[in-house]
Amino acid sequence: MQVLVMSDTHGDSRVIEKVRGFYPNVDTMIHCGDSELAFAHAAIADMKKVRGNCDNDQAFPDEAVFDIGDVTFFVTHGHLFNVKSSILSLSYRAKEVDAQIACFGHSHILGAEMIDDVLFINPGSLLKPRGRKEKSFAIVEISNAYFQVNFLTDDNVCISSHQFVR
Repeated sequence: MQVLVMSDTHGDSRVIEKVRGFYPNVDTMIHCGDSELAFAHAAIADMKKVRGNCDNDQAFPDEAVFDIGDVTFFVTHGHLFNVKSSILSLSYRAKEVDAQIACFGHSHILGAEMIDDVLFINPGSLLKPRGRKEKSFAIVEISNAYFQVNFLTDDNVCISSHQFVR
């Protein structure tokens, strides 16, 4: 299974459509907020998506919990959990909903780490990255034995790859 995860595109529907074009057959696409588009905008219409601190459309939920195969995902933007300071609050919420993977944005800093059997993924930003110059998104490959997280640029060039035992 493959899942495309992006965040913090801040009104740039063209970059969303460009990245989607690289992976037309993924099982699920996730936007972690601050799309700054309407909830029903064509670029994100069929995505799992949440509201960021810059999203005005009230149709966006603050968080989403859903299953992809046998894996429970928790998605939020991160501003309501103060992720720029710590992911402790986010980790408590992920545990409350029994998530195996928690996706978030807000900081514009890409990263993946396993904490207490929950994989936390921040895909970075496809518009205004922080901590590095490359604009980024993530592809998560799910197998029975591991989670593979690949971070890629907006030109589909791999920045880094990380594997976590399930």
